[in-house]
Amino acid sequence: MRRTPVYLLLPLTLAAQAPHVDYARDVHPILATRCFACHSGDKRSGGLALSAYEDVLQGGRSGAAMVPGDSKTSLLMLRVTGENAPRMPLGGSPLGPQEISTLRSWIDEGARRTPDAAPAKARWMPPLSLTTPEVPAASWPGWESPVDRLLAAYMQEHHIARPAALVSDARFARRAYLDVWGLVPSPEQLDEFLNDQSADKRSTLVRRLLADKNNYAENWISYWNDLLRNDEGVNYAGDRKSITPWLFEALRNNLGYDRFVSKLLNPGSPSDPEGFLVGVNWRGDISASQSRPLQAAQNSAQVFLGINLKCNSCHDSFISRWKLRDAYGLAAYFTPDEKLELFRCDKATGDSATASFLYPQLNEMPAGTSEADRHALAAKLFTEPRNGRTPRTLVNRVWARLIGRGIVATVDDMDAEPWDPALLDWLASDFAANRYDVKHLIETIMLSRAYQLPAVARDSKEIKDYVFTGPEVRRLTAEEFSDSLRSITGEWRALAARGARSATWSRDWRIVASPLSFALGRPIRDQVYTERNDDATTLQALEMVNGATINKMLNRGAMRLLGELPPAPRALYDSGPVRPVAATVHTRNRALDFDIDVASVHDLRLLTYDEGSYAPEKTMAAWADVRLIDASGRAVPLAQMKPKSAAGLRDDASPIEFPDKKFEAGVRTFAAAELVYDISGKGFTRLQGSVGLDVRCYTSEINGSVRYFIFDRPPDMDELLPVTGPTPAALPPHLDSMEALVNRLFRHALGRMPSPEEKKIAMAAVEDAPGVADLLWSLAMSPEFQLVN
Repeated sequence: MRRTPVYLLLPLTLAAQAPHVDYARDVHPILATRCFACHSGDKRSGGLALSAYEDVLQGGRSGAAMVPGDSKTSLLMLRVTGENAPRMPLGGSPLGPQEISTLRSWIDEGARRTPDAAPAKARWMPPLSLTTPEVPAASWPGWESPVDRLLAAYMQEHHIARPAALVSDARFARRAYLDVWGLVPSPEQLDEFLNDQSADKRSTLVRRLLADKNNYAENWISYWNDLLRNDEGVNYAGDRKSITPWLFEALRNNLGYDRFVSKLLNPGSPSDPEGFLVGVNWRGDISASQSRPLQAAQNSAQVFLGINLKCNSCHDSFISRWKLRDAYGLAAYFTPDEKLELFRCDKATGDSATASFLYPQLNEMPAGTSEADRHALAAKLFTEPRNGRTPRTLVNRVWARLIGRGIVATVDDMDAEPWDPALLDWLASDFAANRYDVKHLIETIMLSRAYQLPAVARDSKEIKDYVFTGPEVRRLTAEEFSDSLRSITGEWRALAARGARSATWSRDWRIVASPLSFALGRPIRDQVYTERNDDATTLQALEMVNGATINKMLNRGAMRLLGELPPAPRALYDSGPVRPVAATVHTRNRALDFDIDVASVHDLRLLTYDEGSYAPEKTMAAWADVRLIDASGRAVPLAQMKPKSAAGLRDDASPIEFPDKKFEAGVRTFAAAELVYDISGKGFTRLQGSVGLDVRCYTSEINGSVRYFIFDRPPDMDELLPVTGPTPAALPPHLDSMEALVNRLFRHALGRMPSPEEKKIAMAAVEDAPGVADLLWSLAMSPEFQLVN
């Protein structure tokens, strides 16, 4: 049978007892006289205030002050009687027998606000260990899985009628493709599922999607990048390190979550993800709470345990039970030294912390005194089978990701009460029993009625007394929005690894975030992001309506769909990456010389492309001693010619100094620049010169990184290099008619055919590429496209 929480039985067990203790008359005066000196609203020793009835129920950092109906286990009574040291009031005379009797009677009667009020509800105390709840018998036809049976019992307890139907097959397929692959299903994929007559086709689809290692990893890595403060396309400052290669392979191979956490906390081999513990180098002076060990403690506690240690990394928390020493005790696992000095509000205390886990009952001594020994023990404690907090936290995060709201509403506050503790514990126990298989967990949730019920449109943040009736309507993430639009048009972005001479087609997460991605919620990731803000903003509206990113994507996509997009021009010269590579100026990269044929060139385009300079505005790129040579051998310095376009040109005529050469003449540009020269009819046949970075920008604060190209036509900035390999999703087929194109765009974007009125409007618009772009924009702005419902 389903276990009923003790606090729900209190009204029954206490109803027959006639309360005679009045809180306002009998209890509050005792607390005011004997306790307020240390436990008032202004002075909350140990985080406990007793001045208001609500404060008494809330308790402090040590937990609930009392358990309604049970004075024997109530901490308040254990302290005032001296059964638990120290006796309270601290430093004062003990409570008298009558005072103790009054408090005991009040608690045993249910700690009521007034004698005729209902018994108080006990404060939720999250258990540490995992126990598998008993699953009730099936009570609703079709609700057979353990998750469904638990959910049915929950709904019946809350007087919710059995939902009449699940979502349609088309809507389920769209949810499933977006949640596993991060892409809307193509018309072909949708038809394959809709035409399947098998009774188990939904489970077959979910398992097939999860079995695709690459698409699963390409989607879920964005979620884990947010949690683990990892990013792509950014220039990491200082010692910050990318963990992308390890993380992507861990997701592809579905690394067990216990091993996943262990590798992050104890990166012992060169291929392990050291960057998670390294954290962010903020440059300059930082507070003690942002030191590397404290960052590691905060991040690991937040991500893996659902505990926020930020406040108590500076001082004892005012809002939770966690203390300064708790944060430093966890941080001591990640410090190079055996002991870690404590700082309170950035002032040294002269005290040191030794490694101590947040849950003392799990504490062990490290095998040795080395940092590696402490890392190994930290990994063990976070993944210890007795530590049910780690699997519960991950289960709650995945549920929130797929359903829209966690079983514990605030995913970073796992001390809060779940709306169904039995459901959370069953899922966590099943997850642990199945070797911490994250794909198994995702499959279990996606095949439940909870996932397949019609979505509920509401602002869950404003719900005080939440009751589950279905999944929340969710917005597409920034990556899902961009990748889905690109899958519809075939307009993927090209990505080149550093130093590569060719590129590959890529999904959005691999490339530096665009203004559109930022507006849609992709974070900077200089801190842990466990949830993205999906509220609509003015910045989003501006980017969606008139942003350069979406306009370019849709305009090019429309031309590609119509077969009108010309191939990207190839560069006449590509320098490859140019950046400082060694410790001293004298040993850094040499000047790169070039000599190319320009006999048939009309417009000569010199492009300087920024590849991630830390300070692009200070990066001093240079084209040194560049000269045009005619058939007679006469040389004309480029610096003497006036460009017809000089975007990015620096007004600086000083000598150019590369690490191994110094030039009196040349052209300086910023990290991103394009110079265009008209050389038609002038008889030039060769272009010669050198490129490099001026030694004046060889500092860690600038960390310049540029690439030099020469073109004879306007370059395609999204495809500067030749692109090889397949696209992330199959390219859309070439269609013979505009009607077929309209039908396909509606089916791919929205999962349905257009209505007669929609089709009439669309057909009037798609006479040319701009019209197709307008239709694409209209579909992309539709709530049907932007929402998962």
